[in-house]
Amino acid sequence: MEKDRATYVVGDIHGHRAELLTALRAEGLVTEAGDWDGGRDHLWFLGDFVDRGPDGIGVIDLVRALADQAAEAGGKVETLLGNHEILLLGMYLFGDEPIPSEFGPRSFARSWSMNGGVETDQASLTDEHIEWLTTRPVIGLVDDHLLMHSDTTQYLLWGEDIDAINESVRAVLQSEDSAEWWEVWRRMTTRYAFRGPEGEAAADELLTALGGKQVVHGHSVIADQLGVLPTQIEGPYLYANGKALGVDAGLFVGGPCLVVSLPWNADKS
Repeated sequence: MEKDRATYVVGDIHGHRAELLTALRAEGLVTEAGDWDGGRDHLWFLGDFVDRGPDGIGVIDLVRALADQAAEAGGKVETLLGNHEILLLGMYLFGDEPIPSEFGPRSFARSWSMNGGVETDQASLTDEHIEWLTTRPVIGLVDDHLLMHSDTTQYLLWGEDIDAINESVRAVLQSEDSAEWWEVWRRMTTRYAFRGPEGEAAADELLTALGGKQVVHGHSVIADQLGVLPTQIEGPYLYANGKALGVDAGLFVGGPCLVVSLPWNADKS
């Protein structure tokens, strides 16, 4: 990595635009006015911009603006999709249309309502937002870090390498197949693959297939992993013998908005 460039990741924002801006300012990545100030730095968002908070579309608009500004400055702002972006779009496109299932009635509208869907996010969603969201990747590799939203091995069901996985999901999101959309949502809601005695092996499975030495993910709230209050979280969660790093501090339940520098070193945090 170039000495004059740092890499940061941000986990689940869930509509908390003001808190995101405060955290980015604290790292010197944006100005007081909310414009890019990170120069050549790289900033990755790991998804879940919407639901459960006041202004999910405002978060998306901020991230898109920062991406344009960072590119002009020689930096980069990149975005991965989270399961809540899939839910937002599924609700918009399919609403309460029944999803074929052997497990009882299912619809995006029902799941959206049960999982913190926000009416103003739906009302503010434009064709431009939809086009942008449906072309985002779901997984990326930065130096030795395999970036993804969900702490699951289910990504491997879409392909044997990063490009194949991203292309498979992108093809679904360009389709009108509600059952395939639902499968994307279902797979990306699974979690905790890297916990427990088999967790390191699960992380190794992903890393061996897709590259990198450490999985970096959001999705699963760190406080839930540790059995503590969200307000007690001060940094990311390193586990699975160092093979996994969780960065979702539970902003929507009162935890901090973490902007994590990679590689993460607990001694320097």
